[in-house]
Amino acid sequence: MAKEIERKYLVKGNDWRGLAQGSVYRQGYIATQDGVTVRVRIVGEKGYLTIKGPSVKYSRAEFEYPIPIEDAQEMLETLCQSPFIEKIRYRVEWGNLIWEIDEFDGVNKGLILAEVELNDEAQQIELPDWIDTEVSEDPKYFNSNLVKCPFSQW
Repeated sequence: MAKEIERKYLVKGNDWRGLAQGSVYRQGYIATQDGVTVRVRIVGEKGYLTIKGPSVKYSRAEFEYPIPIEDAQEMLETLCQSPFIEKIRYRVEWGNLIWEIDEFDGVNKGLILAEVELNDEAQQIELPDWIDTEVSEDPKYFNSNLVKCPFSQW
């Protein structure tokens, strides 16, 4: 089974900005129920379909499959609830790990989150200076919930 182990943090300051180039992401949710999500995502000219299971602490089942960009676009427009998640994702190498920093746009503009994937939940990590509060277990920061209750409405 594919498994994602991830920690999520708020980001402070701008020191991270010069460390990476960003990619534009657009994603929507076909279904979200009982912690299970079915997501469609477009990154550049590539499409993906992802199914995630409920979170247990920092872990959850994750299955991701490439799909034709035309299919991804059609699913976003016809099957997904709005608003969509719009963001620029930056990948930053730090302390032998890859940090993904999401700078949200649209109805979530102003929110910046960093995620780091781990090999196991007990893995020790070195936090960069631009990391603020951990929000790994706060569901309001899950992308699937940012569709239902955007950052602009907090």
